[in-house]
Amino acid sequence: MEVKNSQSNFNLLARIKIVKGENFVTIEDTKSLANQELIELITYLMGQSFIKNCKNVNILVNSKFNKKVDSLLIENGFKLHDENVTVHKVLDDLFKVENGFLLKDLHELSLAEFKRVWEESMKGSLNAPSSLNVDEQMRSVELELGPNYKKSCIIAYDNGNPIGVIMPHIEAGTSKEGRIFYFGIIPSERGKGKSKLLHQQALEILKNDFMATHYIGCTGHNNIPMLKTFQNNGCTVIERNKVFKRKN
Repeated sequence: MEVKNSQSNFNLLARIKIVKGENFVTIEDTKSLANQELIELITYLMGQSFIKNCKNVNILVNSKFNKKVDSLLIENGFKLHDENVTVHKVLDDLFKVENGFLLKDLHELSLAEFKRVWEESMKGSLNAPSSLNVDEQMRSVELELGPNYKKSCIIAYDNGNPIGVIMPHIEAGTSKEGRIFYFGIIPSERGKGKSKLLHQQALEILKNDFMATHYIGCTGHNNIPMLKTFQNNGCTVIERNKVFKRKN
């Protein structure tokens, strides 16, 4: 019976995605599981040392699941942190961005300058705040994006002044799936219509520099400006997930 259960858990694990950082674990892509399968998997994971001993654990629960899943997570110390909207766009129909912002990556910038602008762009965000500070997030970038992370850490400038940060990359384990690890405009530059153009530039970089064929984006359901940016740039909503977090 134990062998059967172990095989069953292994099969369930193979159908989701687990992202491990220096001090966090994120469980994604739960939508392929049935309700009872996710309940079984959560019960199994709660007994695993890499979950029990982790400082920050995040589980994305697809909107199709019922309240039993939510209740089980809450019983295990999780709290509802946010609700995310995920979008998709094929990148074969991009037009060339004219008169875009000046972009510089970490090959041209100091790490201190990049972190300063990144931290500024996170202030007052409509997304739920990260449980990691900027140094911890920077380490996560290096870990998740690998040795070429510097080309993904980009500051955008308008008339010589930094206006925001984009972090395009190829999703780990794929060769063609474009993602943007972080996208943000600093508070003084918001509401000026710059998000649409900067997002277009990020998509162009994904296609031309990273050779991505499609883009997957994600933002909190309360981040109406970002949702409008997705819509304006031809992205289609493909799923919604509740984000549950547990912090030790």
